[in-house]
Amino acid sequence: MLGGGGMIGQKLAQHLAKQPLLGGRGISHLRLIDAFIEPNIPTGASFPIVSEIADITDSKKCTELVSDRPEFIFHLAAIVSGEAESNFEKGYLVNLDGTRNLFEAIRAEKEYCPRVVYTSTAAVYGGPYPELSEDAGDEFILQPRTSYGVQKAIGELLLNDYSRRGFLDGVGLRLPTICVRPGKPNAAASGVFSNIIREPLAGIETTLSVSKDVSMIFASPRSAVGFLIHAAQLDKKLLGDRRSMMMPGVHATIGQEIEALRRVAGERIVSFIKESAPDPFAQKMVDAWNFPAFPATHARSLGFTCESTFDELIHLHIESELDGKIPGQDL
Repeated sequence: MLGGGGMIGQKLAQHLAKQPLLGGRGISHLRLIDAFIEPNIPTGASFPIVSEIADITDSKKCTELVSDRPEFIFHLAAIVSGEAESNFEKGYLVNLDGTRNLFEAIRAEKEYCPRVVYTSTAAVYGGPYPELSEDAGDEFILQPRTSYGVQKAIGELLLNDYSRRGFLDGVGLRLPTICVRPGKPNAAASGVFSNIIREPLAGIETTLSVSKDVSMIFASPRSAVGFLIHAAQLDKKLLGDRRSMMMPGVHATIGQEIEALRRVAGERIVSFIKESAPDPFAQKMVDAWNFPAFPATHARSLGFTCESTFDELIHLHIESELDGKIPGQDL
């Protein structure tokens, strides 16, 4: 698993440790890879798990990583949206060159075709979108308006071509924004959507520096893990020639997020959100998305599922990350 030290990677590892089946067979071993921090190894697994730091921008390292010919490869490694936009070279180095290094290392292994689950993003789209959001589905043109979206769109094309040639068996998941994201804020521009929920629930003030009218598509960390597990086991005959698809999600504006927080946690928790003048960089990033309600018809037909309301996303965060309690209510 590449990107095994990140939030989704860690939750996926914890899931596999508790439910050690993939593709109808028991998991024999798991290797967690991250470029920056040595991933935590979940406890209680019935199979060996190793953790290491490795950089996929090093082609020789990618060759070494696939030398034991894993049956499943989860490619979660990426420079996130805000950092990819502010550091152009680093974004392309990791998100594009690193991905191709991995695919080339797989290709070099003869008679080897692993299932590669590649995490893409809704940012591969870019609008302008049809007035009727039902028309904005998997067939909608990829015209990203951020460097991150471009890098991921190129990765999807590579995944499709290497799968077509039989070098690997790829599935690309265009993930919604994962919310509510636990932990501390990161460099992802989409972090604002979690920050305005996570911090207030903990009794911490947070600043809203983008417009309340911005809309996004959301899924919980639990759903993200479910997407990855389902993709790893999906019959490739159902995929057809297009290997990447938009995942299901809950559509909401920031204003609707705040109203959901008010319903779930009350006015006092909402009062921890402080509004300010829009931050130009953050506003430009979120304006580049501002997605309609993608129906994700293809993914849903293949069995991918998620939450149905933003209230549910907040409740899940409270249950899984806050032990069912709202600390901010006791302050």
